[in-house]
Amino acid sequence: MRLQEKIIDPKIYDSLVSKGINPALSSLFASRDISSVDDIDYKLDKLLSPDLLKSIKEASNLLIDKIDAKQKIVIIGDYDADGATATACGYLGLKKFGADVDFIVPNRFKFGYGLTPEIVDLANKKEPSLIVTVDNGIASIAGVRRAKSYGIDVIITDHHLPAEELPDANFIVNPNQNSCNFPSKNLCGVGVIFYVLLSLRIELRKINRFDIQPEPVLSDLLDLVALGTVADLVKLDFNNRVLVNYGIKRIRSGNCNLGIEALARLSNKKLTDIKTSDLSFSIAPKINAAGRLDDISVGIKCLISRDNNEAEKYAKQLGALNEQRKLVENEMKDAALTILSECIVKDNYTIAMYDEKWHQGVVGILASRLKEKYYRPTIIFAQDANGNLKGSGRSIASFHLRDALDLVSKKNPNLILSFGGHAMAAGLSIKINNFKVFCSEFEIIAKELLSPDKLNLIIEFDKSIPKKYLNHETIRAINSQVWGQGFPIPVFFGVFDVVRQEIVAAKHNKCILKKKDCSYDAIFFNFSGELADRIEVIYTIELNEFNQKSTIQFIIKSQNEKK
Repeated sequence: MRLQEKIIDPKIYDSLVSKGINPALSSLFASRDISSVDDIDYKLDKLLSPDLLKSIKEASNLLIDKIDAKQKIVIIGDYDADGATATACGYLGLKKFGADVDFIVPNRFKFGYGLTPEIVDLANKKEPSLIVTVDNGIASIAGVRRAKSYGIDVIITDHHLPAEELPDANFIVNPNQNSCNFPSKNLCGVGVIFYVLLSLRIELRKINRFDIQPEPVLSDLLDLVALGTVADLVKLDFNNRVLVNYGIKRIRSGNCNLGIEALARLSNKKLTDIKTSDLSFSIAPKINAAGRLDDISVGIKCLISRDNNEAEKYAKQLGALNEQRKLVENEMKDAALTILSECIVKDNYTIAMYDEKWHQGVVGILASRLKEKYYRPTIIFAQDANGNLKGSGRSIASFHLRDALDLVSKKNPNLILSFGGHAMAAGLSIKINNFKVFCSEFEIIAKELLSPDKLNLIIEFDKSIPKKYLNHETIRAINSQVWGQGFPIPVFFGVFDVVRQEIVAAKHNKCILKKKDCSYDAIFFNFSGELADRIEVIYTIELNEFNQKSTIQFIIKSQNEKK
């Protein structure tokens, strides 16, 4: 691991300060992908036009035909937070246009991922005229073929990277498909279906539909878009930041999706102070837990709830599932760490592991934890109902995981049964007796694509906030911004003396840090050990609201004893 201070562009900094932006916030922006104040002016009218997405107009007009004919539309979703928010967004959005719409999300343990022939068989029982996929479908060649055999039309909305062969759907809306000119390739599943709804409204305007009926308001779906976008860890380019900014403002207003409100309340988060990190670490995991351990439909029902009691009922179910998920995850993590060690990992470029006791729904989060600890592309496998191994992978910045799996598959045509995903996350299926062969081939590809220095994690930190700006106003300004993947939340580095410390709630170290003549309240969550007298720490800064008092608090993310 190597620490590196972010470089501030002085011209951009001066420009932002001259526009009245808080100097500390200007410093943070000037060390990110910002060229002018326009790049932080998140007005909705700056969103990219839906017309830039390939086939979106044609897909919208097919939707109009189905709605006007009062024919059944079934949404097929995915079992993560992006898939749940996309399903809810599509369902609620199409309802606004008067559609006869229903949804199905495959249970990962029974049907697996995407529009499989089996899930089409299930959908067919609802007698749909049209299937719309959200956050999946770009690889569903057999599933689309099955739908066509029933006479069901198919619109695929997805954001995952396509293979060379595409399914024979009526229309595909995916910014990452070939010859799609949409400039932002970073829309997630819920972002794509939201754009389809925008296009649907545009096409209806063209035929003067709203001269005779009220025009649906779609901006009230942006809280779902914000949640799914942040949860799916897609890059927060400008277009995504516009979507997330408006969505999180809607949540803060208190006039938001009832399910999100219930989950925030369950997480002890005040709506008025909600941050993007709260979506990532408090709300999204509860939705994901349903898909990992049970049925994501619980999460979707929470997000489409019609009253507070209904939303609270489903939120409590999600909270209980998340607690269960934590227990399963910790057991799996302890088992994995017993096997692994720094010396073993040091010689490897990848981590690939399997245990017959591991839970199929939690392999992705375990892969994420091990990737964070060892900074290696990591794939964790569990056995599925058919006796094959389902793997979920997480990658590092310099290693495109989906492309790496593609290379493994091309070198060994019969090794991988199926795979898909994107740069930082991917999934695959292999036969159980091919596990060792896969590990070997995956390692070979990694050594071809990675140099040793790429396996050294670089933690970039921001320039410390000067004492005169370290106040409540500055911290509120920082925490009100949109931060996330590709536009990282500010983190800082410092060397401090520990002048007092105590363990609270049996697992957190609450302490006071001192530097020169300044003292700071701090907390190190999930660390119950004793800190050295002098430490160097990576930390974030938040406002701690307690007993109607607000104090500045450092949140320690990692620490090393200072010799």
